[in-house]
Amino acid sequence: MSDAFEQENLNSKELDFLSQVSIGLTQNSAPEDIMSALAEAFRSIVKLEDLNIFLYDENTKKLRDYTKSWIVIDENRDKAYTEKLYKVVQEAKYDDFLINDNSINIKDFWDINKYISTRKNTILFPLMKGNTPYGLIELVINLTISDILTIDFFRALIIAAYQISLKIQNKVLADKMQANIDFYDSMKNIAKIIETQYDLNYIIPLIGELIDKFISDHLIYIFLNKNDKFNLVWPSDCRDSRILEMVNNLNGDTQYILADDNKMGLFPLVAADSSILGCIVAHSHVDRLSQREIDYIDQLTKQSSITIQRANMYAENLQYATLDALTGLNNRRQFEVRLKQEVAAAKRQQRPLCAIMMDIDFFKKVNDNYGHAVGDEVLKNVAEIIKQSLRESDIPSRYGGEEFAILLPYTRLEEAGSVAQRLRGNVEAKHVDLTHVKDAKISEIQVTVSVGVYEYKEGDDPQQLYTKADKALYYAKEHGRNKVIINRG
Repeated sequence: MSDAFEQENLNSKELDFLSQVSIGLTQNSAPEDIMSALAEAFRSIVKLEDLNIFLYDENTKKLRDYTKSWIVIDENRDKAYTEKLYKVVQEAKYDDFLINDNSINIKDFWDINKYISTRKNTILFPLMKGNTPYGLIELVINLTISDILTIDFFRALIIAAYQISLKIQNKVLADKMQANIDFYDSMKNIAKIIETQYDLNYIIPLIGELIDKFISDHLIYIFLNKNDKFNLVWPSDCRDSRILEMVNNLNGDTQYILADDNKMGLFPLVAADSSILGCIVAHSHVDRLSQREIDYIDQLTKQSSITIQRANMYAENLQYATLDALTGLNNRRQFEVRLKQEVAAAKRQQRPLCAIMMDIDFFKKVNDNYGHAVGDEVLKNVAEIIKQSLRESDIPSRYGGEEFAILLPYTRLEEAGSVAQRLRGNVEAKHVDLTHVKDAKISEIQVTVSVGVYEYKEGDDPQQLYTKADKALYYAKEHGRNKVIINRG
């Protein structure tokens, strides 16, 4: 076989390799899928033992795994080897790379066998943004033929690295654009909550989830100020004494406060009169808050302050009101009043009384996928179905969020079960029209409900009537949803 033919064959392999790289980058967008396609391409030309891509995080000054961005490579690598990785992203220039600890430039790369082992070879190749490295490719190749790594292979690697770099940069840019979109969606959703929700027990988790959605590298905590004491209201627990100390030392400062290492930020919730309503805390043991994240949380905190202040005002003004503003049903406070009245009447008159607890299935997904405007429309439609499906003497209430409570005076258990099945079927059959909902992504939606039923028994107190119906509802949700469960206990 002639040398010319062997050279032609090698060139063909490298062209096939570059073709596979291009196709893999074009057809895939998720980091895991890109890495899988690249590994397959490299295996077509060398005996690949390992392939990794690391990106340099300017915010934390750390190298991170491309497919697992939460992993900082310092934590699980040999220190001396880690220093070599950082050397590539700090000092490499175009066409520079490392082979088995030897710094090489392609222009000076003529005696290839001087650097290549006949066994395992580690190649570190920079990913460039302009003239600046921002990451690197790590190749571990186990050779069986000593001359398989040619100058043409490294030229092909330069081209492949350029293509990979462009793909990653475009993906990072797209992710930043999506983060901006998510941010403004969050701002709109919080503004929407102002118009329709007044219960802080409902509002606070929504705000926490909206912020956590795009500040994903930090834990989010929300504290509210009550009688000059800050109480954690979301999530349910915080065991970090440093956070609690910073929050409790907040003394009327209306500007956000950053810890010395920038891994924690405290963002006060400030009322129009400059009083402190509470604060939002973002915290991580690993990641520093970037300036973009600080700006995001600062703006969202200001918007949340308006929401919480208005909720407090509505709570004061509506504390004696009886109707839920969104659905027109009795609110939770009125339900608790009527619950006590009906249980007392059933006990005194020895007449039957049943309770129904009903919850919209997967309602959180409706809000997450389509927005709170669509969620509100679903709530209003389900409330209307409840009104139309009951007698005038029945007592329907919005208990909270997507949960409804219904009292059925003068009703036995089997009849209440039939009412519950009718409610469930009517909700399932309803196509909620969304054509009039601004920015709705769909024209209609169908939902289902899970329902629990219980009949008052002698000796039950009002709380037991509700909780035993709620226990049946919980069982329905745990065993398939879109069903009615009767608690006969």
